[in-house]
Formats: sequence, C-alpha cells, structure tokens
Amino acid sequence: MPTAVRPEPTVDSVATRARAHFPEALAQLCDYLRIPAISCEPAHAADVRALAARVAGDLAALGFSGSRVCELPDALPIVTAEWLKAPGKPTILIYGHLDLQPVKGEVWDSPPHEPTVRDGRLYARGAADDMGGWVSHLAALGAWLAETGTLPANIKLVIEGEEEIGSPNLERFMDAFPEAFASDVMVLTDCENPSTELPGLTTSLRGLMECTVRCEALEADVHSGLWGGMVPDVSLALVTLLARLVDENGRLKSPRAEVPPAWSTAAWDVPLTTEVIRSGAHLCPGIEPLPTEGAPPAEHLWRQPAITIVSTTLPTIDRKKNALRMSAEAILSVRVAPGQDDDAVRDALRAELLRDAPGGVKVTVDISTAPSGAWLYTPKGPAFAAADRAYVKAWGRPLLQVGVGGSIPFVALFGRRFGDLPLILNGVIDPQTTAHGPNESLHIGVFEKAIIANVYLYDELGAVGDLVRR
Repeated sequence: MPTAVRPEPTVDSVATRARAHFPEALAQLCDYLRIPAISCEPAHAADVRALAARVAGDLAALGFSGSRVCELPDALPIVTAEWLKAPGKPTILIYGHLDLQPVKGEVWDSPPHEPTVRDGRLYARGAADDMGGWVSHLAALGAWLAETGTLPANIKLVIEGEEEIGSPNLERFMDAFPEAFASDVMVLTDCENPSTELPGLTTSLRGLMECTVRCEALEADVHSGLWGGMVPDVSLALVTLLARLVDENGRLKSPRAEVPPAWSTAAWDVPLTTEVIRSGAHLCPGIEPLPTEGAPPAEHLWRQPAITIVSTTLPTIDRKKNALRMSAEAILSVRVAPGQDDDAVRDALRAELLRDAPGGVKVTVDISTAPSGAWLYTPKGPAFAAADRAYVKAWGRPLLQVGVGGSIPFVALFGRRFGDLPLILNGVIDPQTTAHGPNESLHIGVFEKAIIANVYLYDELGAVGDLVRR
C-alpha cells in the first residue's frame, strides 16, 4: 500500500498551527511579563537587560541568526535579530518595545507583574503596551518555521528597551547599527485598535509641547488678611490666565486644526460611542463626555489640539496658610494636532497668556522649542493593500485608518528617517486596555487575531514584488 503523500504546507495550515499552539504563545507572553523591565527606574535597569537577553536567546532558538543584545553607552539596550533566507523576497522590519511603565503608587486588582486572566482579558503591566504586540509576531514566526521550515519573506526584528522613556537613544542605535534597520517595509507594533472587533491602522499622532507659565507680584508671601484686596493674588491670576485658554467645554480655543471634510466623514465609522468613552476613560457616575459639537468624537481625540495642566505650585492642603503667595507657576502639556505648525501653536499660546495680565502681575511664558512630534501619514501603495487582505482573513475586515491622541516619539522618528518606506502601524491595544494605568490588560481574543493576522501579513507582503509607496 503506497504511503500517503502529505500535502504541501500552505499559509492556511500555518494559521491552523498558530491557533493550535496559541496556549504556548500566551504562556510565553506571561513569562516575559513577570520580569519588571521598568525603564524609568534605575533599580530595574538589570531587569530590562535580563529580559533583553532572554528575548535574544529565544529568537536564536527560533532560528534567527545574528540575534543579539545591542548596547551603547548611557543607554538601555535593544534586541536585534534577522532571518534572511528568502532571496528575491522583500525584507520586513518588525519593531516593538520590551520596557514597561512604572506601577508605583497604583492600586491593582491583581499583582501587576503576575499575569492574571479575568473575563477574557490578561491583566499585567505591559500586557498590551507593548509586550503582546511583538510577542504576537514571535508566535506567528514560530508557526511558519515549525510548519514549513521557512518564511515567506525576509524578517528583521528590533525590540527596544527605552520606548517608555521617550526613545531617547533610538536614533543613536539607528546610526550605530544601520544594517539592523535596513528593510523594504516596517511593521511598528505599538498602536491601538478602535475596538476588539475592528483592527486599526494608525495614520496620525498628536505631538507634545510643554509650556511653563509663571506669575509674580510680591517679593515675599504676605498676610492675606492685612493685604488681601489691595495687592494682586498670583494664584488667582494664574488660574484666570489658564482659564482663558479653553472654551466653556474645556477645549483649547486657539489655534484649532483644519480637518479635511473627507476625513471627518470617514471618522464617523469609528465606534467611539459614549459608552466606550465612559468606560475607557473611567468617567465617574453622572459625568458625561464633552459635547461633540457636531464633529465625530474621533476628531476631538485625534485631529484637534488639547491642553492639560500637569503640575502647579499652587498650595496643597498640607501647605495651607492664610497668605498671598509671592509667585505661582503651572506646567501645561499641549497636544499639537497633526498638520498644525509648531511655531504657530507657540505664538498663539504666548500671545494669549501675555495679554492683559490679571491684576497687573508679571507673567513669563516658556514654551518648548523642540519638535512636538505630531505625525500625519497617507498610506498608499501595494503594502497596505496586502495588509488589508491579511486582516480580512484574520479579523474578517480590513484595517480602519485611525489616529492616536497621544504622542509616540519613536513613530515620528521612524517617519522622519524612513518615511519613504511603507510604515504599517498596528498593535493589540483596545479602548479597555488602560495602558500606563492600573489594571492594564490585553484582550485575549485580540492577541490571537493579531497572531493570525501576522501569519497572513508575511505571506501577503512576501508575494508583492515592489512594496515601496507610490
């Protein structure tokens, strides 16, 4: 009796293997999450390096050559690895970060560095930001190699150790190890999906600008009973100044951003409902989201500027005294909308803060002149059509173009250095993730769909001859 011929492996059989081995992928993710690789705390620098070494070893075991921990002076490391055994095929760079936000002072329902599953979600610091993002690629690559012994494209990985402190040395690594970044298409895995059922392709980010406002009037604190009502109160002056900047809803008055009508029309497709906002932003009972003013909610979050008071010298309860203070200061965080001119935003803020000083106080304004990092990208070319096909197979629908209200320095850097390449920004975050906060979590179903999408993404990108944007 002739021996049955085993059919040649196909991309679908790779996806089937990835699904069958999903528990192992989840276990690997949990193992990584137990290492408190907190980049902003020097006491955890050894943990960042330990995790980097662990990841480099796992990539080498997976079959990646040149897997290494790259170091530079006064920097936390990056991990690089490559598999370049597909001649004539494009090279895909996969970026992620292994470092974590701190947890000090936060109240968690379960230990932040002991992954815990509840109601279909995995709770741990870094579960979705960003460990789940790049581990989904490790699982997909492992499924390809186990099922077929090969990959449908050349693959490079760069896993950074400093993203949560603003990627201060990433460009130094790009300069020192240019070969690690040389590629035809880049998949950057630290972004958000608009829901657990709708995959997102990030195409815009708001930038970040810092503004310090200081009011001065007295040479020393004085008794508020003896002099109140006769000399300026710098604290009231500061509050009055800050209130000038926003409208009755608390939104920055000027400058507003011009948003193309076609984008606003498409933004209504984003399921950013009142319930999603209330739950994701942890609104107190009885508190409603700000009015939408006839625009889609996504426009206010992604395509308009915003301002937040992040620090003041105003007296706190523990420093209460009946005195007029000699000075008062506030630091403002300004989110610059994509497409806005940084200088125009600075000029508008400075003009508003310096006109007609309340009570005649002396006002000084210091606004950061560093680039805000706002980013706007138009995805075009065959790489994005390939990505859509992959996501239809894994999620049942193509990627929806979305923005991120926050600022991600590495994205602006990649855009500046490699903007001529297709940049596919995806991830495993969803509105309930609570990234950077207590009880951060990863939706387990999203993690599995991300793995399957990656399986098909490599195949689709590998089949395209010319991936360059056109």
